Amino acid sequence: MQSFKQLVMHPLRFRLFLFTQLPSAWFAGVRIVHIDEKSAIVTVKQQWFNKNPFHSMYFGILSIAGEISTGILGMAMIYKNNPPVSMLIVKNEAQFFKKATGTIRFTCKAGEAIAQTVATAISTGEGQTITCLSEAHNEAGELVASFLFTWSFKAKQPRQS
Repeated sequence: MQSFKQLVMHPLRFRLFLFTQLPSAWFAGVRIVHIDEKSAIVTVKQQWFNKNPFHSMYFGILSIAGEISTGILGMAMIYKNNPPVSMLIVKNEAQFFKKATGTIRFTCKAGEAIAQTVATAISTGEGQTITCLSEAHNEAGELVASFLFTWSFKAKQPRQS
């Protein structure tokens, strides 16, 4: 995970990754502020592009940042893996508790569970799923929203010649 962490924690490289692979997240201003083997923290700031008519952040932008906080941990676990492992969201649930204004911080602490799920997918050759929680807090530390993303991981089979 060290090489992946260096890749995503370098601000310019991560912004280039977002620009080329997830342009809506790039345009919305999603930033990674922390990643390690256990957790990831992502932020997004309310701005003219991502607001709704109710003067808060649009729920789609919140979903993007929540997904990235869980997905970046999955990507870290499968980065340059042999055999290669695919990942895909198979389910999403969200609850919204408060208006999202200012800078919103998304925290996912499922890194170790994701690593175990990936290891099981590789060892069994079967697809495995895991549901990861991402909690969104405002600048006052109040819970704004919570997201559950269910990810599927499956080791890719070598091609037959």
